[in-house]
Amino acid sequence: MDWGSTWDFLWHFLIIFAWIAYLLVLFQILTDLLWRDHQTSGVVKALWVVFLFLVPWLTALVYLAARGKGMAERARESALAAKQQTDDYIRDAAGRSPAQEIADAKALLEAGTISQAEFDGLKAKALA
Repeated sequence: MDWGSTWDFLWHFLIIFAWIAYLLVLFQILTDLLWRDHQTSGVVKALWVVFLFLVPWLTALVYLAARGKGMAERARESALAAKQQTDDYIRDAAGRSPAQEIADAKALLEAGTISQAEFDGLKAKALA
Protein backbone atom coordinates (compact mmCIF):
# COMPACT_ATOMS: atom_id res chain seq x y z
CA MET A 1 0.00 0.00 0.00
CA ASP A 2 1.41 3.38 -1.02
CA TRP A 3 0.73 5.83 1.82
CA GLY A 4 2.50 8.61 -0.05
CA SER A 5 -0.37 9.23 -2.41
CA THR A 6 -2.88 9.14 0.46
CA TRP A 7 -0.92 11.72 2.46
CA ASP A 8 -0.51 13.84 -0.66
CA PHE A 9 -4.26 13.73 -1.16
CA LEU A 10 -4.93 14.70 2.47
CA TRP A 11 -2.36 17.51 2.28
CA HIS A 12 -3.92 18.89 -0.91
CA PHE A 13 -7.38 18.56 0.61
CA LEU A 14 -6.23 20.55 3.65
CA ILE A 15 -4.66 23.26 1.49
CA ILE A 16 -7.81 23.57 -0.64
CA PHE A 17 -9.99 23.68 2.49
CA ALA A 18 -7.82 26.44 3.99
CA TRP A 19 -7.94 28.41 0.73
CA ILE A 20 -11.73 28.20 0.54
CA ALA A 21 -12.04 29.14 4.23
CA TYR A 22 -9.79 32.15 3.64
CA LEU A 23 -11.86 33.23 0.63
CA LEU A 24 -15.05 33.03 2.67
CA VAL A 25 -13.52 35.11 5.46
CA LEU A 26 -12.06 37.56 2.92
CA PHE A 27 -15.43 38.13 1.25
CA GLN A 28 -17.15 38.56 4.62
CA ILE A 29 -14.56 41.13 5.67
CA LEU A 30 -14.73 42.99 2.35
CA THR A 31 -18.54 43.01 2.46
CA ASP A 32 -18.50 44.39 5.99
CA LEU A 33 -15.75 46.89 5.30
CA LEU A 34 -16.91 48.25 1.95
CA TRP A 35 -20.72 48.07 2.12
CA ARG A 36 -21.88 47.83 5.71
CA ASP A 37 -19.43 50.03 7.63
CA HIS A 38 -20.35 53.65 6.95
CA GLN A 39 -18.35 55.15 9.84
CA THR A 40 -14.83 54.16 8.80
CA SER A 41 -13.01 56.61 6.52
CA GLY A 42 -12.02 55.71 2.99
CA VAL A 43 -8.31 55.85 3.78
CA VAL A 44 -8.65 53.35 6.62
CA LYS A 45 -10.76 51.08 4.41
CA ALA A 46 -8.12 51.25 1.68
CA LEU A 47 -5.39 50.34 4.18
CA TRP A 48 -7.38 47.33 5.40
CA VAL A 49 -7.89 46.14 1.82
CA VAL A 50 -4.18 46.58 0.94
CA PHE A 51 -3.10 44.66 4.03
CA LEU A 52 -5.71 41.96 3.33
CA PHE A 53 -3.91 41.24 0.07
CA LEU A 54 -0.32 41.76 1.29
CA VAL A 55 -0.51 39.85 4.60
CA PRO A 56 -3.82 38.00 4.21
CA TRP A 57 -4.04 35.60 7.17
CA LEU A 58 -2.63 37.98 9.77
CA THR A 59 -4.75 40.90 8.60
CA ALA A 60 -7.90 38.77 8.56
CA LEU A 61 -7.24 37.57 12.12
CA VAL A 62 -6.51 41.11 13.34
CA TYR A 63 -9.64 42.45 11.63
CA LEU A 64 -11.82 39.74 13.17
CA ALA A 65 -10.30 40.30 16.60
CA ALA A 66 -10.48 44.09 16.48
CA ARG A 67 -13.76 44.60 14.64
CA GLY A 68 -15.57 41.26 14.94
CA LYS A 69 -18.24 42.51 17.36
CA GLY A 70 -19.07 45.50 15.16
CA MET A 71 -19.05 43.22 12.14
CA ALA A 72 -21.64 40.96 13.76
CA GLU A 73 -23.81 43.94 14.74
CA ARG A 74 -23.71 45.36 11.21
CA ALA A 75 -24.57 41.94 9.75
CA ARG A 76 -27.51 41.64 12.17
CA GLU A 77 -28.76 45.13 11.26
CA SER A 78 -28.45 44.30 7.57
CA ALA A 79 -30.37 41.05 8.03
CA LEU A 80 -33.12 42.82 9.98
CA ALA A 81 -33.41 45.49 7.28
CA ALA A 82 -33.64 42.81 4.59
CA LYS A 83 -36.31 40.98 6.61
CA GLN A 84 -38.28 44.20 7.03
CA GLN A 85 -38.12 44.85 3.28
CA THR A 86 -39.27 41.30 2.57
CA ASP A 87 -42.14 41.57 5.05
CA ASP A 88 -43.22 44.90 3.52
CA TYR A 89 -43.12 43.41 0.03
CA ILE A 90 -45.17 40.38 1.10
CA ARG A 91 -47.68 42.62 2.85
CA ASP A 92 -48.02 44.78 -0.29
CA ALA A 93 -48.23 41.79 -2.64
CA ALA A 94 -50.79 40.00 -0.49
CA GLY A 95 -53.24 42.86 -0.85
CA ARG A 96 -55.56 44.35 1.65
CA SER A 97 -56.85 42.67 4.77
CA PRO A 98 -60.34 41.15 4.90
CA ALA A 99 -61.46 43.95 7.23
CA GLN A 100 -60.43 46.56 4.67
CA GLU A 101 -62.24 44.68 1.88
CA ILE A 102 -65.44 44.47 3.97
CA ALA A 103 -65.22 48.15 4.97
CA ASP A 104 -64.85 49.18 1.32
CA ALA A 105 -67.78 46.96 0.33
CA LYS A 106 -69.88 48.44 3.16
CA ALA A 107 -69.10 51.95 1.90
CA LEU A 108 -70.20 50.92 -1.59
CA LEU A 109 -73.41 49.42 -0.15
CA GLU A 110 -74.20 52.59 1.82
CA ALA A 111 -73.53 54.71 -1.28
CA GLY A 112 -75.99 52.57 -3.22
CA THR A 113 -73.39 51.42 -5.73
CA ILE A 114 -73.92 47.73 -4.97
CA SER A 115 -76.88 45.71 -3.75
CA GLN A 116 -77.13 43.74 -0.51
CA ALA A 117 -76.58 40.47 -2.42
CA GLU A 118 -73.40 41.85 -4.00
CA PHE A 119 -72.23 43.05 -0.58
CA ASP A 120 -72.84 39.59 0.89
CA GLY A 121 -70.85 38.04 -1.97
CA LEU A 122 -67.92 40.42 -1.47
CA LYS A 123 -68.02 39.79 2.27
CA ALA A 124 -67.97 36.02 1.80
CA LYS A 125 -65.10 36.33 -0.69
CA ALA A 126 -63.08 38.50 1.70
CA LEU A 127 -63.58 36.06 4.57
CA ALA A 128 -62.72 33.00 2.49
